[in-house]
Amino acid sequence: MRSKGFDGMVCPIAGVMAAIGDRWGLLILRDLVLGIGRYDDFRRSSGVTNATLSDRLKHLEGNNLVERRRYQLNPERFEYLLTTQGRQLAPLMLVLAQIGERLDVSGAVAPPLKFVSRKTGANVSWGLFDQQTGEPLTPLDIAIEAGPGADDLMRWRLAQAKHRRGQDQVEDADRRDS
Repeated sequence: MRSKGFDGMVCPIAGVMAAIGDRWGLLILRDLVLGIGRYDDFRRSSGVTNATLSDRLKHLEGNNLVERRRYQLNPERFEYLLTTQGRQLAPLMLVLAQIGERLDVSGAVAPPLKFVSRKTGANVSWGLFDQQTGEPLTPLDIAIEAGPGADDLMRWRLAQAKHRRGQDQVEDADRRDS
């Protein structure tokens, strides 16, 4: 059962999560990015129940992340494809897979997925870069600020985080002085 929606929340992260739906939606998108698109193949890949799979495919289709295309008439059968909007989520799979490898949470003895350039065959990895200098950044180098579309709640979240960081810095300084 899915939890309460994110209606009215001005947050791109919440919006993507709402469009995906839940963990099953994310695994279906993973399979679509891998090239799996048929109902029975989704079932085999994830072990998801028929009812859940049907519901999540309708949800993803309703959010314009996947489209359904008939590939057989008798009996009528459909395959699912990523839409242009759905393909924009492909980098999320790379990031999640590589973070999962770094955290060693997959249970695999070696990385189960390898991302490579279609043009060169070279390994591909995600990264954070300063758009002005091109320099690579770590997560600790990143600050989050209100964008032009931030609402009052988003500004409050950011203010709370800034206040907390200020408290942490004071506590760290006190510990160093002790």
